[in-house]
Amino acid sequence: MSRPQRRRPPLAAAVVQSLATAIVLGQYPPGTALPSAGELCEEYEVSRTVIREATTTLAEKGLVATRQGWGTVVLGQDQWSLLDPLVLDALFQRADRLVYLDNLIEIRTTLECAMAARAAGRIDEEQSAALSAKLDELAGLIDDPEAYSRADIEFHEIIHHASRDAFGRAIVSSIQGKAVRSPQYSGDPTREDIELTHQAHARVAAAVLDGDGDAAAEAMREHITSSWARRRPADAPDA
Repeated sequence: MSRPQRRRPPLAAAVVQSLATAIVLGQYPPGTALPSAGELCEEYEVSRTVIREATTTLAEKGLVATRQGWGTVVLGQDQWSLLDPLVLDALFQRADRLVYLDNLIEIRTTLECAMAARAAGRIDEEQSAALSAKLDELAGLIDDPEAYSRADIEFHEIIHHASRDAFGRAIVSSIQGKAVRSPQYSGDPTREDIELTHQAHARVAAAVLDGDGDAAAEAMREHITSSWARRRPADAPDA
């Protein structure tokens, strides 16, 4: 019988979040060392055990490494676990976060177009009924932006599941789960925005339910890119 995995202390989790954010935001540039364990203990008012726990977790996320004679050294971005929730959350707090959000849209478009095409050829009766029902539900939520946004995610998830693309689904879920918390990503949709989004959802659903993979992919591409074009600040830098 395997032993249950030991939970890291909540204090360590708080220290990890603080240091991970500081690293990703550039407060500790790559190649520099974090403050000593003693200094971190004093700063966060925690024990050395907590700092060791936190440092181990940061290393697991690819943010730091222990170097003999140097201490705990910050690694470059190419070493970071970019899909880690804490790292993603910090990336979307950066001044250049729109570059990452643009990249997210590119990734979403590639993956979700492929999943929509697959779903068109693989969707079963139960999933077809669920997709149609979700579209009807969305139609009744056009005047409720928050509720529409929640149901919007569920609409996409039905297509993701129908595609049977487990990896694509996991990647989109991971990156979008954090992105939706960013005002730059979610925006503040008007009723017209929601109406346009709903029309796009209807086109995607129709293509998937018709079993037309090419049309489903194209409808999904138009939906994601046009929706982002409406939300993205006009004076934002290009990726």
